[in-house]
Amino acid sequence: MHVGAAMFFTEYSMAPAELGRALEERGFESVWAPEHSHIPLSRKSSFPSGGELPKQYHDVMDPFVTLTAAAAATTTLKIGTGVCLVIQRDTIQTAKLVASLDQVSAGRFLFGIGGGWNQDEMEDHGTVYATRFKKMREQVEAMREIWTKPKPEYHGEIVDFPPMMTWPKPAQKPHPPVIVGGAFRLAARRAACGKAPPTMIGSSCCTGFGQAIIGGKSTISPWYSGF
Repeated sequence: MHVGAAMFFTEYSMAPAELGRALEERGFESVWAPEHSHIPLSRKSSFPSGGELPKQYHDVMDPFVTLTAAAAATTTLKIGTGVCLVIQRDTIQTAKLVASLDQVSAGRFLFGIGGGWNQDEMEDHGTVYATRFKKMREQVEAMREIWTKPKPEYHGEIVDFPPMMTWPKPAQKPHPPVIVGGAFRLAARRAACGKAPPTMIGSSCCTGFGQAIIGGKSTISPWYSGF
């Protein structure tokens, strides 16, 4: 069993480099950083755990920045987004971020992703709540093209770009593990019926990223190629 730790890195939390060193010294496998770009004052979606939204949700730092700091301070600790809200990010730029972080960490990056729950937050980024999982699938399919091909292109209903050249490619081949997180039973069901693009399926909660429950060389995804 591998054990990891998750942290909302903020101005007042333990620093990512400090936590990374402490975890590595104690034999932890990984450190995970969640993501929220902002928290709108309006509220169409209730907090999944109920009650008021904790302060760290709107104070959290960018995960790719904090994980870079953790990677630079360690040598074996894996670093993961738990989760990255890809539906709120640019597909091409996110592919470059993932590949770059995988390179500077010498192949230690774990790409945890999720479709998100905060409708107001994602709509501020131009994402349609009802089709967010379709967008997420297309984004990961498109990123996989970018990571594995010298002249990638992708043409989906939501994500679309012509042939291009972009480097670096990830250190891990063919790409870092893509771990789909979800707090609900639908997350596993979505993957099992091919509606999510995982190499692994995990469970997440509001305080961290949980264990992988489906992995290996499963046929849950038609384009799965191992990790």
